[in-house]
Amino acid sequence: MSRKGKVLVAMSGGIDSTVTALMLHNEGYEVIGITMKTWDYASSGSSSKETGCCNLDSFNDARQAAVDNGFPHFILDIREEFGDFVIENFVEEYLAGRTPNPCVMCNTHIKWRALLKRANALNCDYIATGHYAEVTKHQNGRYVISKGLDATKDQSYVLWGLDQELLSRTIMPLGKYRKTAIRQMAHEMGYPELAKKSESYEICFVPDNDYRGFLKRRVDGLEQKVNGGWFIDTKGKKLGKHKGYPFYTIGQRKGLDIALGKPAYVTAIDPEKNIVVLGDESDLNQNTILISKLNWIKYEGITDGMEAITKIRYKDNGALSNLYNTDNGLKAIFYENVKAIAPGQSAVFYEGNDVIGGGIIQKGSLL
Repeated sequence: MSRKGKVLVAMSGGIDSTVTALMLHNEGYEVIGITMKTWDYASSGSSSKETGCCNLDSFNDARQAAVDNGFPHFILDIREEFGDFVIENFVEEYLAGRTPNPCVMCNTHIKWRALLKRANALNCDYIATGHYAEVTKHQNGRYVISKGLDATKDQSYVLWGLDQELLSRTIMPLGKYRKTAIRQMAHEMGYPELAKKSESYEICFVPDNDYRGFLKRRVDGLEQKVNGGWFIDTKGKKLGKHKGYPFYTIGQRKGLDIALGKPAYVTAIDPEKNIVVLGDESDLNQNTILISKLNWIKYEGITDGMEAITKIRYKDNGALSNLYNTDNGLKAIFYENVKAIAPGQSAVFYEGNDVIGGGIIQKGSLL
């Protein structure tokens, strides 16, 4: 038995998770590797070649690293668990005129739960992943997610949904490192090919990055049901026909296929009327959001007026805001206007580098 404990490491076959497993192995943990198959590309109807974490090459790379270093490795098929929740949520959100974040849903409801279930079955003390973030225990006794050192790779935003039970068992060793250092470690550990391996930024079940095509294939007759709705301006004037409200997102400018003589942006979506509202860039400005489905991390809750940096999308730098409790969740009021608040996306609140908590954006407005 290792003096540091037994850890189940999620291994995708990529550089980050492989270095995570080898790093913990070298530090004296008893490591078990596990690779999760979340999606079968053939069932998506996509003609694209399998890429990312769910292809046979990645499975073999993960297994080989485990064999090379003398620790066990398993492949776990969670396609049914993944599909029932993540895929259905993804489709339902677009059909409701919202913009979902499937990575948040998967982390919160599927991957970590699947890992913890298997960790318990294998008598593991911890689970570990290759995310660029940190988990520490705050002086108040709660486990806190903090931003990773490498701001260009930080993944704390997509982890806001993890509860205290999951965080108390989670190790994320890469949070203290920059990506360049991880690439160097891969070389030093004898895996230089990993440093050259391309990284996938697409949604794992949409390998061609065409979510519109995925929706069409997933929902029978969708195109016929929603085609031919109206683009309107912010005053209600009809501007032309669109291809269906689920195929547009708040803030979208490209791919509208309508000529207005000036740049136009999607500012609102009405699924009941199959209407997409177009406006100027300034029409995207809002300073208030309502958030529900909250999960608190650093504290058990907040006091009204608490100041926080709120991020409204993954690549957002965040903006200063005040937080207020409401009967149905939370309201965040920004000091300055922010652009393109999209219902369905996550709002994540930070105190310095620490995640206070997060939730799902219901709507934005301009006070």
